[in-house]
Amino acid sequence: MYHVKTILMAVKPLATSCAAGLKLAASRHSLRNAGNRCLPVQTRHYATSMTAEPFLNGSTSVYVEEMYEAWQKDPTSVHKSWDVFFRNTDQGLAPGQAYQAPPIFPSYQMTPVAYSQAPMPSPTAVAPLVAPQVGQQNVGSKTIDEHLAVQAIIRSYQIRGHNIAKLDPLGINSADLQDEKPKELQLHNYNLSESEMEQVFQLPSSCYIGGDQRALPLKDIISRLQSVYCEHIGLEFMFINNFEQCDWIRRRFETPGIMETSNDEKRVLMARLIRSTRFEEFLASTWVSEKRFGLEGCEVLIPAMKQVIDSSSERGVESFIMGMPHRGRLNVLANVCRKPLEHLFSQFEALTGRDEGSGDVKYHLGCSTVRRNHATNKNIHLAVVANPSHLEAVNPVVQGKTYAEQFYRGDRDGKKVMSMLLHGDAAFSGQGVVYETFHLSDLPSYSTMGTIHIVCNNQIGFTTDPRHSRSSPYCTDVARVVNAPIFHVNADDPEAVMYVCKVAAAWRNEFSKDVVIDLVSYRRHGHNEVDEPRFTQPLMYKRIGETKPLLEKYTNKLVSDGTVTEEEVQLEKTKYDGVLKKALAEVKSTVVYNAIWLDSPWTGFFAGKDPLKLPKTGVSETILMEIGKKCSTPPEDFVCHKALLRTLKDRAKMIENRIADWAIGEYFAFGSLLMEDVHVRLSGQDVERGTFSHRHHVLHDQDVDKKVYIPLKNLSQSQATYTACNSSLSEFGVLGFEVGYSLTNPNALVCWEAQFGDFSNTAQCIIDQFISSGQAKWARQSGIVLLLPHGYEGMGPEHSSARLERFLQMSNDDPDYYPPPGPHFASQQLNDCNWIVANCTTPANLFHILRRQILLPFRKPLILMTPKSLLRHPEARSSFDDFTECTSPLPL
Repeated sequence: MYHVKTILMAVKPLATSCAAGLKLAASRHSLRNAGNRCLPVQTRHYATSMTAEPFLNGSTSVYVEEMYEAWQKDPTSVHKSWDVFFRNTDQGLAPGQAYQAPPIFPSYQMTPVAYSQAPMPSPTAVAPLVAPQVGQQNVGSKTIDEHLAVQAIIRSYQIRGHNIAKLDPLGINSADLQDEKPKELQLHNYNLSESEMEQVFQLPSSCYIGGDQRALPLKDIISRLQSVYCEHIGLEFMFINNFEQCDWIRRRFETPGIMETSNDEKRVLMARLIRSTRFEEFLASTWVSEKRFGLEGCEVLIPAMKQVIDSSSERGVESFIMGMPHRGRLNVLANVCRKPLEHLFSQFEALTGRDEGSGDVKYHLGCSTVRRNHATNKNIHLAVVANPSHLEAVNPVVQGKTYAEQFYRGDRDGKKVMSMLLHGDAAFSGQGVVYETFHLSDLPSYSTMGTIHIVCNNQIGFTTDPRHSRSSPYCTDVARVVNAPIFHVNADDPEAVMYVCKVAAAWRNEFSKDVVIDLVSYRRHGHNEVDEPRFTQPLMYKRIGETKPLLEKYTNKLVSDGTVTEEEVQLEKTKYDGVLKKALAEVKSTVVYNAIWLDSPWTGFFAGKDPLKLPKTGVSETILMEIGKKCSTPPEDFVCHKALLRTLKDRAKMIENRIADWAIGEYFAFGSLLMEDVHVRLSGQDVERGTFSHRHHVLHDQDVDKKVYIPLKNLSQSQATYTACNSSLSEFGVLGFEVGYSLTNPNALVCWEAQFGDFSNTAQCIIDQFISSGQAKWARQSGIVLLLPHGYEGMGPEHSSARLERFLQMSNDDPDYYPPPGPHFASQQLNDCNWIVANCTTPANLFHILRRQILLPFRKPLILMTPKSLLRHPEARSSFDDFTECTSPLPL
């Protein structure tokens, strides 16, 4: 800002050499109005080089701006010397005249002056005061230097304090991989010595460590800053380019006493830690050689998640959609979601499900439960989305499922439904889908209005040291791209973790933006329970062997301070141990179904339907004509592109002649479903227009910015919602999002279109692990549609093939089995396959196959090879007779 630059140019030279009479550009108009606009600064003159002025840097420039803004609101809130300087400059004096040295003080005194009672000085009245004695000038210069230095120190702790926070429970590593103390946090770099430690300094308006006190001795300022920013919580938030949000965070951590935990909260925390710890101990002692990817070393994750849920539920959230890796999943299912323990234990007993599907390993399974929240006494819905071993791949799926649930609830602000994503440290920094998912967080048709991310930071990835697994200081640095605050916390300080979780929930509720909680912890065992970690991390695991479990340390602390007794601790342990043993005894009599692990149960969808009934997909010609008229006629007050007008006129002629090309056939499919109250969503790169300019579902006015017309949103007043949304330039993330969206409601047509068919291979993980195999592994159906432009038409090897052969290869069709002929042959064939792969050559077949996705009594993914040159080929057209009642797809 201009006034900041002007003041910075003025203050330091005046503090060091006022008698030099420097002439620096400043004006009354620019000082008053710089907050309203950005003005160019052509020439800047400094008395000394920037490197010689340690206080006039990027941090203290913000301080000067804050001082000026505070002075504008209340002149008594700043030091007298600043008030005089701002008043004089505001009266039109040049900075060289505006500066007035303060009187000589034996030490700095906080004495508020009622300037509002004093008359505003005129330039002539002030002039005699700007010629102080030489001795006074030297003292004034020192006072200003010290004042600036203290403000720089405060800001440096706010920016860099996390770099020296005590985050590692093992005391081995620095969480940011840097062992040196930043120079900004070293007192001697500010030309301050021990003699100034008792001197009192005023706190800036954006610092809250003083509580009701607006001035503190320097030693207290530093001590309080260290307790806030350099103990067991490390805060990264000053990179956020929003003053209100930064100030919100400062208030919630700097205010004295704000992080205190009540005795009741400590008891609840202890009980949750006991459940988290004893669950893992029970599994370890009962199934000694089983891999379970336990939570030992980060047991505080369970209380942390429950605290986020409690705090969010208090703010009105009713449904929580969660995604996580395999580490700690069984504990989350048991102690967060309250999945029946006998169901979990049955997975260790290798009981086979009595319904369809091959099943999956126990630490990949999901669930959907409704339980009562103890904090609000309200029922809440909890869903953990099933995921494969591919870490972070579930992230966009969770976001899509969350967005869909918000859509169906009408929860536009995300106050009723929220997502929570758990991560490992190595995967969070290493997997590109994390970045892709973050960049969906603020897009109009993809934002879930804030996600709470919790990183279970083991400080190791399988066997790889963090110094070899990332180039960034922290594993969480990817979150900075969306201005998400990052709260690093020592996982062996459970009370600090609980407070951070409370703030994270409040942040999401307040700003509807993402936030990251980094639980810096360790992994007591290897990558899994049968892995030997000492092969690669011998010193780390020697320290881990010497480290007491968190539960032991925390219960000892509570007993020693009198919060609980040894008897109470033991009673809580015995109580939960009894629950575990009872569930184990009931496993043998438990009937297992794969469907109990569904994260998205479609209640009532399959009831009363003939699973082999093949529906008729045609519609009446009246509906076709109605849709055709809408898709070929722009509004009267709308200025269309000339070429687009010709396209619409051509469409109108075809409609008149009862002929449909590819674009019209798609219009008929979408439009007829919408008129039957079926929601349709089309997503992907450039889908609104279509890669080949054939679709034009969103028309843009040529004269008015952002004025659009969407024909499929204007069919009738009773129609369902149509969404056509251009996505970010991402396949992995966006396709995963649409898969998640399709899981929420089977009565919606959800389509993802690749810009070119071969681009789908960058989303191969979603195709392989979620779409082709999802029903077999997790008994989970999806009606997702993939539209893949395909055709060898001179576009070169990169844009010709959608790799049809790959999809056929991943089909589960048994070459040795042919369904018996009969009335249900076609429907049985569709029901038995894992997905439908098709290459339609006529608009009518496209129409029927899209409508069939909704009318079938079950759901299967549909992989469509869509054309390029055939989009406008005169032979690739269909008569209305092929769309009407009693018609259906025509197979080869």
